[in-house]
Amino acid sequence: MVVAEFSIFPFDKGESLSSYVARVVKIIDASGLDYTLHTMGTNLEGEYDQVMKVIRDCFLELQKDCNRISVAIKIDYRNKPAGRIKSKTEKVEKITGLKLAK
Repeated sequence: MVVAEFSIFPFDKGESLSSYVARVVKIIDASGLDYTLHTMGTNLEGEYDQVMKVIRDCFLELQKDCNRISVAIKIDYRNKPAGRIKSKTEKVEKITGLKLAK
């Protein structure tokens, strides 16, 4: 199982990119994989090929009308079952006594 943190956005569409982000979030959500959206990207959990397909689909969506696209990807593989997106945060919350997802 992998957890990937990725961001994808066009360089050629000005300052406000929320409509482009919304387009890729629809693809991510439709994938059925666990994900969390944050201000600088998305965490996505699944089998390697599933995760990479979603990122590819997001790229192809933006490629339709964007001439320059930035994609940054970090991948963490661990031979463990799914659920690390939630369990990693929950573990730190337990240690610190803080609620991290507000």
